[in-house]
Amino acid sequence: MKYYKTLSLGCKVNTYEIQAIKELLNEKGYIESHDDKCDVFIINTCAVTQVGEQKSRQMIRKSISKYPNAITIVMGCYSQLHPEIVESIEGVDIVLGTSNRSKIVEFLEDFIKNNSQIVCVNKENRNEEYECLKITSYSENTRAFIKIQDGCNNFCSYCIIPYTRGNFRSRPKEEIFSEIKNLCDRGFLEIVLTGIDSAGYGKEFKEEKYRFNDLLKEIIQREPRLKRIRISSMEESELDDEFIEILKNNPVVAPHLHIPLQSGSEGVLKRMRRKYNKEQFLSTINKIKEAVPNIALACDVIVGFPGETEEEFVECMDFIKECGFHYLHVFPYSIRPGTPASKMENQIDPKIKNERVHRLISFGENLKEEYENKFIGKELNVIVETYNPKEKMYHGYSDNYIDVKIRSEENILGKYIKVKYEK
Repeated sequence: MKYYKTLSLGCKVNTYEIQAIKELLNEKGYIESHDDKCDVFIINTCAVTQVGEQKSRQMIRKSISKYPNAITIVMGCYSQLHPEIVESIEGVDIVLGTSNRSKIVEFLEDFIKNNSQIVCVNKENRNEEYECLKITSYSENTRAFIKIQDGCNNFCSYCIIPYTRGNFRSRPKEEIFSEIKNLCDRGFLEIVLTGIDSAGYGKEFKEEKYRFNDLLKEIIQREPRLKRIRISSMEESELDDEFIEILKNNPVVAPHLHIPLQSGSEGVLKRMRRKYNKEQFLSTINKIKEAVPNIALACDVIVGFPGETEEEFVECMDFIKECGFHYLHVFPYSIRPGTPASKMENQIDPKIKNERVHRLISFGENLKEEYENKFIGKELNVIVETYNPKEKMYHGYSDNYIDVKIRSEENILGKYIKVKYEK
C-alpha cells in the first residue's frame, strides 16, 4: 500500500486541483494518510506574491525534512515559474507546473520504477488546452468548489499569473454539469464557481456564443437541488446588465460578490493597466446595489503600488467608502520579476507600505462591522457547516457571507435553515 499526503497553498483553484489529484490517486489504490504514514507527499505551490513563493519553498523543505523517505512531488505556480530552483532542492523527486497534473499517477509510477528525477514543466504555456481534472466530493459536505476556467489574458502590470497559468481557456460545459450533478447526488448544498478569470467563461468560444451568464442560467435550470451558488470573483467588466438581472431574480445565486478593485486611485489604476476607471466601476457597483440592496460586496486592494502617494492612498480609501464595500482583502504590493511594474520607478518603502496596509485593514474591519450590524434582529439563511463540541455551537455562513454561530438542541449539521441574527 502507498500512503499519501497533500498540501495546497494559495487560491481556491489550487484547492480544487489538489482534491482532483487525491481522487486520481485514490482510483489507483493509493490511500490518503491521516497520521504519520507517508510514502508520497504532494505540494501545490503559489507564486502570486513574494510571500507565496517563500512559503512554497519553506513547505517543500519542511515536508522533505519530516518525510525524508517519501516521494516528493511539487506542482503549481511556483514550480511553473521557477522549475530550476525547485528541481535543485535536494529531495524533490517530481516537478510539474500548471499542466500535466492529470498524468501524475503515470509520473509517480515511472519514478517508482526508475528512481530518477522527473521534471515536466511546459514553459511555452500561452497556447494550452483546458486540462481535464475532476472531483466527486470534498471533506466538508456542504460547499464544493467547481473549477470552470483556467489561465488569464489580462496582463495587468503587477501580476505574474498570466505567465504561470498560461492563456485563458474554458472547461467544457457538460463536464461542469456532470460534476455538479454528482456533487448534488452526494448531498452538497452549495457550489462555488471558481477559476483564474472565472466570469470570463466562454470568451474564447468562436463557433458557439456561450458565456458565463448562459452557464449560470443553465446550472440554475438543471440543478434545483442546489440551495446556493456562489461566485468566487468577478471582474467589473464582466458584471453586465444580464448578470445583474440573474442575480436579482434568482435567490439561489448568493447576494455576495467579490469584485477586484486593486486601487481606488485613478492614477494607480492606469499604472496597473486595469480595464476600467473609477466612474465606470462606481456605475456598475451602483447598478448592483440598486438591484440587490442588501448584497455583500468584497474587493481586493493592493497597497503600495509603485509611485503611490499618500494622496492616492487616501483617494483609494475614499473611493472604497463611496462604493460601499463591506469586506476588504488587503495585499501589500509584491514585486514580481518579469512584470512591467517590477521595472517601474518610485518603488514604495516597505515601512510606508506596511503602515498603509494596517490602516486599510482597520478601515475594512469597521466597514465589515457596520454592514453586519444592519442585520441584527433580522432573519438570515444559513447552511450549517460544522459543530464545535466545546462551545456546543453550530457554525455556518449566511447567503450574504455573515459568519454565524448557532445554538440548537437538535442536530442541524448540513441543513439549510433560517436563523435570527444577534450581535
